Amino acid sequence: MVDADAAGVMFTANPTNGRRDETVVSAAWGLGESVVSGAVTTDDAVVSGGRVTSRTTADKAVMTVATGAGTVEQPVPDADRGRAVLSDADVVALAALGERIADHFGAPQDVEWARGPDGFAIVQSRPITALPEPETAPPTDWSVPDGALYARASIVEQLPDPLTPLFEELIDPAVTRSLTAMVREFLGEDVLADGDIGLPTVNGYAYYRYTRAAMWRMTSRTVSAVRLILGRGDDGAQARWRDRAHPAYVEAVARWADRPLAGLSIPELLDGVEELLGAGATYYTAVQTIIPIAASSEILLTRFYETAVRRDGDPPAATLLLGFDSAPLRAERSLYTIAGWARGHDALATVLLADHPAAALLDPAHPLGGVDPAVWREWTDRFHAHLRAHGHTVYNLDFANAVPADDPAPLLDALRFFLRGEGADPVERQRRSAARRDETAAAVRGRLDPLRRNLFDRLLRWAQSAAPLREDALADIGLAWPHLRRLLREIGGRLVGAGTIVAADDVYWLRSAEILAPPQDRSADVAARRAQWRGRRRATPPGLLPQGSRWEAMERFMPTATTEQTGPVIRGVGASAGQVTAPARVLGGPADFGRMRSGDVLVASITTPAWTPLFAMASGVVTDVGGPLSHSSIVAREYGIPAVLGTAVATRRITDDERIRVDGDAGTVTLLDAPDTPDADAATRRISGPAWPGLVVAGAAVGAVALLVRRRRRRS
Repeated sequence: MVDADAAGVMFTANPTNGRRDETVVSAAWGLGESVVSGAVTTDDAVVSGGRVTSRTTADKAVMTVATGAGTVEQPVPDADRGRAVLSDADVVALAALGERIADHFGAPQDVEWARGPDGFAIVQSRPITALPEPETAPPTDWSVPDGALYARASIVEQLPDPLTPLFEELIDPAVTRSLTAMVREFLGEDVLADGDIGLPTVNGYAYYRYTRAAMWRMTSRTVSAVRLILGRGDDGAQARWRDRAHPAYVEAVARWADRPLAGLSIPELLDGVEELLGAGATYYTAVQTIIPIAASSEILLTRFYETAVRRDGDPPAATLLLGFDSAPLRAERSLYTIAGWARGHDALATVLLADHPAAALLDPAHPLGGVDPAVWREWTDRFHAHLRAHGHTVYNLDFANAVPADDPAPLLDALRFFLRGEGADPVERQRRSAARRDETAAAVRGRLDPLRRNLFDRLLRWAQSAAPLREDALADIGLAWPHLRRLLREIGGRLVGAGTIVAADDVYWLRSAEILAPPQDRSADVAARRAQWRGRRRATPPGLLPQGSRWEAMERFMPTATTEQTGPVIRGVGASAGQVTAPARVLGGPADFGRMRSGDVLVASITTPAWTPLFAMASGVVTDVGGPLSHSSIVAREYGIPAVLGTAVATRRITDDERIRVDGDAGTVTLLDAPDTPDADAATRRISGPAWPGLVVAGAAVGAVALLVRRRRRRS
């Protein structure tokens, strides 16, 4: 109907990044049939703010032209093949037409257009389907403003994504205060000056920051710090955590647990948020002194076992540390027990396996599906008791992420897995692990000479006593998080009523000054920050900054690779032995838990104790962040599944249902469906050491090992 010399399509929102302020125009010579059919590679241009911001000009080999009887494809003249179909002015004019069309229909549009003798003609317009949420371009500049060390380790392992604005603002001073206090307590008041340490962000990602002077001063006092951390009695790290830090945290949380919020002002509510977040940061700092004990004891036991004890056919050293109880395993047993009880009530089991909202399934007053009211009350009582005991475990420390206590849907997904009978009995699994552990230890002791047996016994007792501490300590980090989120929901609800934000959860995307300011519409700010967050989330943050600096000697202590990886083989840290080939299941967070299927390889940025129920379904585990002593590795070994951690790129390189081979011995993940392209090993620095928390000083870990070796040798 249009005697067109050019035609194409136009999207009034960018279908790649979802940005509503970008229009994408594709153009080809002749009629639009070749564009719609995909027969030709089109010229493409992006328009934003009334100007062309990017464009590509294709080699257009064919075009569709009209004949008296229909259409026919013919070669594009050589002079036009590489020539742009539309000028910048043409593209901008088309985008203006697209803006008018989108405004008319009230939604982004997919527009087909043609250019004839009379100019542009609009052939068709329809809404864009499956348009992603808008996002900005991923950052590429990772420069930092000073010569300090920026490291993604320790608490940052539980912050895999860019931080939301309010959490970013409040967590830096909270961690800085608690970490400064701990360092000064352990190393002396003069070891840190103001501004020496902090938790800033680079492109939204959290980094510990240490000045060079602070690093040297702390390293020079490593031996003193190690003696304090490993000390016995009331001054040792274990006693400080058990008798001081944990009770103090519980007390701080209790002050806000049942406090009525209606009578508090927004400033008072925000003060409560800062108080609880500060208490959580202080507790985490105390936990940082526990982790080196578990880490050092396992490293020393493993090194001694591998070099002076192990024979061909013996199990790995990790076998000696399995089968012990811990908070994540108790949570798994609790869910398994509830599922076993529910399986004995057919009507209840049918309802639980159906697709009902979590709120309806946990409402004690309204049974579903004809379930006996007494059975329904017992079900809700049992599950709510589980939430009271374990609902504070965090998936991600950024308080914008829900915890099981206020979003139990992921736990219900895990419970359904057990209800279908697909999970092994965790009590029996733990019993078998404990039996194998004790049999291995007894066999080793029986063949060692007295000197080696004495050292083996000492190292084994130490490692086995410390092994459960780390998981127990980490599991309670989120004690304050349900209450933090309750306070923030109250603030958010009030800001919705004042017209400041559209939804209560938008509060996480504000800053404290905006929360406390007189009401005004902040919806545009929230939308822009969400788009920036999504773009940043596509980036792979380096483990250390500045890149290519004198800090490179620290790389082996980091919990992730420091550069991108290409090729079909992704390298990480082999954290649990074994090999498996299976489909990948890439989970971005708890909202995805329901997609996990038995036998999948779990692929995630991180896994915290709240992810433990998924390990019962997984045939293997792959993470972006983590090391041989992280939660992922400890739980994977308990379940006897291979794990490769600290790849940095797994969630970006691996796709759902892609077949992968996980080799926990070699520390590799092979993409079996990928083209056979060269591996980029030479360009990727692999970090094999653990993510040392505590003082975040490499010397502290080395010093701990050396001191303990000397101590054990003297005693033997």
